[in-house]
Amino acid sequence: MLPREELLKGVENRDAVARVIDQAELALKTWEVVLTDFLSPPVIAEVQQIFGRLTEVELLAWGGYPGAERQRIGISRREIPTDLTQISVCPLDITGNFLFDHATHRDFLGAMLGTGLVREKIGDIIVLGERGAQAIAAPEIVDFLTGSLIQVRSVPVQCRPIELSELKVSPPKKKEMQTVEASLRLDAIASAGFGVSRSKMADSISAGDVRVNWKEITQASYHVNPGDLISVSGKGRLEVGEVSVTKKERYRIQLTRYK
Repeated sequence: MLPREELLKGVENRDAVARVIDQAELALKTWEVVLTDFLSPPVIAEVQQIFGRLTEVELLAWGGYPGAERQRIGISRREIPTDLTQISVCPLDITGNFLFDHATHRDFLGAMLGTGLVREKIGDIIVLGERGAQAIAAPEIVDFLTGSLIQVRSVPVQCRPIELSELKVSPPKKKEMQTVEASLRLDAIASAGFGVSRSKMADSISAGDVRVNWKEITQASYHVNPGDLISVSGKGRLEVGEVSVTKKERYRIQLTRYK
């Protein structure tokens, strides 16, 4: 048995991580690869962190394409070889004429959940503009979804399975920048990277809208390190790059903003 309470100590997404621990125990017992549902980035980060302490369990995450946000995790004994083909996901094409009634990510997700599905069975959704969207789903819901998803907003749609090679994933838009700050405080770096005032960023931090490496941070004075990923609700992500010290003993920080 895994040390459940020790693993869950201080965990933010306790219920979701507890379910993964249950699945890990099943994998250890059956000597088979056990799959989770699709997990959000914060849950994935916590799971990978706590399972990194264990020597008997192997994790492999996959969401259908490199860089996918929502992913399933394959859990197995470390002695069992695993690869991405064992983490089953099914891409779907959702086509319709959205030229005069534009649909957003929220619209497509809402339409899918409106059929009665739960969020955990759906991975990333890739909006393609006027022609519709593509989505990643758990294989067990594909037949139901292709028969039940017939409309998004006011637009009739057709939903069909496709190959992973047919996914139209665009690389994220990014902007390289540099800032010089007196400290490596979260509010200072995030305000510079996202182009908002420091006081407004401090408000966002205290409101719980800011995460560092997918962990919610509520202290504006939190110390940021090179390699950290800062995400702000509704604004995208900011990667902290190289940090150097100037002659005036200030910090010159390389930043990459993803939209």
